This record gives sequence, structure tokens and C-alpha cells, in this order.
Amino acid sequence: MAAPHKFRFGVQLSSLPAADWKARVQQIERWGYDSILWPDHFFFPEWDPVVALSAVAAATSRIKTGTLVYGVDYRHPVVLARSAATAHALSGGRVEFGIGAGWTEADYAEAGMRYDAAGVRVERLEEALHVIKGIWSQERTTYAGSSYQVTGAQRAVELATTPRILIGGGGKKVLGVAGRHADIVGINPKVAEGKITANAARDGMLERTREKIRWVQAAAAAAGRDFAQLELNALVFGTVITDDAKPVREFLGKQSGMSPEDVAACPLYLVGSAREIRDTLLRRREELGFSYIVIQGRDFALLEKFAAEVVAPLTAADAR
Repeated sequence: MAAPHKFRFGVQLSSLPAADWKARVQQIERWGYDSILWPDHFFFPEWDPVVALSAVAAATSRIKTGTLVYGVDYRHPVVLARSAATAHALSGGRVEFGIGAGWTEADYAEAGMRYDAAGVRVERLEEALHVIKGIWSQERTTYAGSSYQVTGAQRAVELATTPRILIGGGGKKVLGVAGRHADIVGINPKVAEGKITANAARDGMLERTREKIRWVQAAAAAAGRDFAQLELNALVFGTVITDDAKPVREFLGKQSGMSPEDVAACPLYLVGSAREIRDTLLRRREELGFSYIVIQGRDFALLEKFAAEVVAPLTAADAR
């Protein structure tokens, strides 16, 4: 599967030191990353994504900022549509609007919210998208669904462009919603148990990933959309640049019940020399379509090395 999209690389952050957060996000921009993205959870200390993405947009000039991903149940879609539209307008069109059905049971428990069945949450996600897209593009939005009833909701703000929608998930239903609505599709493990387990990691293995991409293709085709125009995103959980990949793959495999060979092929991991990682990403783009790669931002030394040895060569090759 030849991807029509050029490589883009993002960084997922959950928080930064208050004393130098601005310098850090500006450095990430200078290193050549295309986006800074924020998760949306309550069950451990992290920055609120609405505030964080707005602060990043104000502190930078080029880099995109957004979410991986808003939990649909955490904010009413009218409120979420207005905040995203405002940030998009004030940043000059640099917001990536990531949204999903919610998966972390601990978030719901700690906030005292009902943790509905996955199918109910996915249906609510699709309803929310109808409301959000209406508020971005129509003078007034009226919608009547099972979860949301909106009557004559005012357009948020006049937008030159609307935020690109990123929908991430691992189940057939949520990836069907992505095929129908998303500009960017995050192919993730399915977290059926409401928390990250070895089962979730194994659900991100290569053959499962291929199946999930087929689900997106089918949903896009049924909706009359061109799958080739959708950008496929991979959120990488583990990135290690090393000339001796075997022990790292063995360690990751023991944690998840995979073989070292499975770890090497799994889109959740990037382990090997910089040359090997570049070759892996080129192969995954060719065979699977992944062109938008997001790595974790906890280790700034790794971010700098990855930018110099992986991001710069691959984006330069695309530019030629």
C-alpha cells in the first residue's frame, strides 16, 4: 500500500516543568517536529489539554498542537467545539482535533461518571461529531440524538479552515466512525478491559493492525470517501535508539507476551539503530500507510537524537 502522504512526526506530552515549559516546546519546534499533542485523562497528574494546546500555540509559530485524544464524555460537544474553534482561529489554523470514545475506566470512576458499554460510547462519539462539525461550519446547528439534543446552537467563530479531525481507536465500531468522519486515523490497540494490559499490547501486533486498517477502508468506502486521502497515525509507546536491539525487544516482549520478532514488526514500538528505525518507518508507510508518527516526549535527550537521526533525514527525503 503506497501512502500518498509525506512523513510527519509529533510528540505526545502530558506535562512539563512549569519553570521552562515554554523553552521546551519552542525547542521541540526547532528540532523539526510537526506537532505537540496532549492526552486527556484524570487518573494521574497531567495538564488539561484545552489549556495546554492553547499555551503551546501561543508560545510557538509553526508547530501544530492538539489532542490524542479528547474523551467524548468529558465535555459537552458544544463546549468542546467552541474551545477548539477559538484555539484554531487564534493559532492561525494549527489545531489538530483528536477525539475518541473514552477508554480508561479509572477516569470515569474518579470523576463519578457512568462507564457505559463501548458501543454506547462509540455511538455518542459519532453524535458528538455531528454537533461539533455543525458548529464549526453552520450558522445554526440543530441535532436530535440519543445522547445530545441541540437546538439552534450558534456557530462558534468564523473559521478560514476547520481543524483537522483525528479519531483514534482500536475497535471495529470506533474505526468505522473514523472512516466516516476523520481526516487522520489513529490505529491503536483495543483496550477492552478499561486499562492497559498485555492483551491490549498484543492487540497492536502487525496482523491485527492490518485488519484494523481494512475496517477503516471499508467504512470510508461505504461513506463515499477516498481512503487514500486519510492520513494514518501511529502512536509509538516505546522508542529506543540502540545498536543492540535484541535485549530491548526481548524485554518488551516479556511484558506483552510477544516474541522479539513480533515486537520488531509491531507499530507500537521503534527499537533499533537510527538507520534501522528509518528503514522500518519507510517499510510501514509503504506496506501499511502510516505516515504520521507520534512518539512519547518524556525523554528530551531522546527527542533531540530522534529528531536529528530519524525526523530530519526522512522529512528531507520527502522534500526532494
